[in-house]
Amino acid sequence: MTGRTSLTIVLAAGEGTRMQSAMPKVLHPVAGQSLLAHVLEAAPKGAGASLAVVIGADHRAVAEEVKRLRPDATTFIQRERLGTAHAVLAARDAIARGADDLLVVFGDTPLISVATLARMRAPLKSGAVLAVLGFQAADPTGYGRLLVEGDRLVAIREHADATPAERMTKLCNAGVMAFDGRRALEVIEKIGNANSKREYYLSDAVGVVRQLGLEAVVIETSEDEVRGINTKAQLAEAEHVMQARLRKAALEAGVTMVAPETVYLAADTTFGNDVTIEPFVVIGPGVSIADGAVIHSFSHIVQASIGKNASVGPYAQLRPGTSLEEGVKLPKGS
Repeated sequence: MTGRTSLTIVLAAGEGTRMQSAMPKVLHPVAGQSLLAHVLEAAPKGAGASLAVVIGADHRAVAEEVKRLRPDATTFIQRERLGTAHAVLAARDAIARGADDLLVVFGDTPLISVATLARMRAPLKSGAVLAVLGFQAADPTGYGRLLVEGDRLVAIREHADATPAERMTKLCNAGVMAFDGRRALEVIEKIGNANSKREYYLSDAVGVVRQLGLEAVVIETSEDEVRGINTKAQLAEAEHVMQARLRKAALEAGVTMVAPETVYLAADTTFGNDVTIEPFVVIGPGVSIADGAVIHSFSHIVQASIGKNASVGPYAQLRPGTSLEEGVKLPKGS
């Protein structure tokens, strides 16, 4: 995508009432970071990339999280909840500034990857006006179905409106979309609200694109990657998937884990070479572990730096701000 400009709009205005929590949904943590932090990390960065985050009217804490994580981002407020297309248009000023590519992602999908968002943008360079992210659902009940003819997307059919034949397809809508930035505003502004809820649904963009005689396509990914979080149970499922991903990355980087399924990692944990982690270790945010260090069983470490060839535990607890020098041996239960 060299030389192409992009705007990413992150929709983060949801209240998350089904979480049974006073905390805004996108601030709930997975692997030691907020859901929103994971999404912002995946969004394009660097030259030519801009970021807009749409938040709720009373979500000051979300605005502060955005400012802390991405000072370059602009926040917009969705004052009424009238659907996903309405939420995108809260950032109309950012869209109107112009970009080659417009990505629309959701603040409650922490497993979305940099690679997938790059794949979403690729068809736009080849002439598509819209790319929709899809996945093969194990159980498609309740999901909008992606209806394709050849390699083109012709419709997104909501489950309630789908025919029995359409419901047979397991290719479902993940919600994430990429638009040709030069046509995005034109397309989204044409979306109407002729539905039972009188809301403006971004999924109707496919119909608009087709009416304009333009091309829409599907990009597929795994179901795990597009898990949306609406309940604490779904939050726990996302944590499980994220921990498996982090453990695999650590093992591939050369970390020795005797029983990896018992080790908890944070998304920002960093390792040197030849690190060993014994079973039942919890590593929270802000931890760096240098070459040759050994973390013995049942240790708990948060916001700490562990030097080369240090030995920690077993049963050690390292509190925020702890820094162990090279070769230090922290005894059992410290």
